[in-house]
Amino acid sequence: MIIDSSPEAASSAVPEGGCRIPGPHSTDGAVRREGGSAVDASLIDVRFRDPLGCSRQVPWLEAAQDVPFEDSPAVRPFPVRPGRRVAPGWWWSSTTGRLVAYGSGVMRTELMLLDRDPAVVALACRPVELVWREDGKAVGHAPQLMARLQDGSGLLLDCAGRSGPSARLAARARVVAAAAEAAGWSYRLAEPPDPVLVANVRWLAGYRHPRYAAGPWMPALLEAFGSPRPAVEAVCGLGDPIAVWPAVFHALWGGVLRVRLDEPLHERVVVSVARQEAEAA
Repeated sequence: MIIDSSPEAASSAVPEGGCRIPGPHSTDGAVRREGGSAVDASLIDVRFRDPLGCSRQVPWLEAAQDVPFEDSPAVRPFPVRPGRRVAPGWWWSSTTGRLVAYGSGVMRTELMLLDRDPAVVALACRPVELVWREDGKAVGHAPQLMARLQDGSGLLLDCAGRSGPSARLAARARVVAAAAEAAGWSYRLAEPPDPVLVANVRWLAGYRHPRYAAGPWMPALLEAFGSPRPAVEAVCGLGDPIAVWPAVFHALWGGVLRVRLDEPLHERVVVSVARQEAEAA
């Protein structure tokens, strides 16, 4: 999942010493760019930094199967731009229990949504840059986010922004999507998510840390919501609301409890036990 509309992401990659540079090639088995020449997926490289911070550039199709990119630092630093409301920062991931760097508010929002996705087992921001040749020139694109999925494959993601992707980004997204597919990965060019969903998940994210878990009285929490009911009714029946509400929010974040997130959360919102939890009980 990779697409960066920032100026530095749009610049061409500069191969470093000892790096393989994709050269001219035939179009057999190539990925066809809409309105442009073909890009051979087998000659697309990936540039990343190893855990020691050393830059590496290797064939993408090989590295995608073997390299744990989720452990790599950002391939490029996140600049601070004067006048921007949101500067780079860190997101504590409940999926991995580690901090993940992000470069902007839109990246933080997508990180937050991925952190709650049960299919995601690891997260990283801009850990790779794909490099290929277009019209005889080396081109590089660093997707904004990467997620490792339960099946071992990866997801690359870019944020399109409110005005949609630029023509340059859309063209590069097609190449990255095809390269991801060739490696058994997936790619997504994410549009701005529903603001109500974002507001609800952001609230629940404030209770994502394990310290808010119900702990020994989780069975009582599941029993209280065994049938769909207004949240406040179950909370008051379980004990001190000051102590119970955080546990409810934590269970909603983790998917143990279920609620509609496309409508504003409030104390009388209907909550129920997630299907998998109900079957396990």
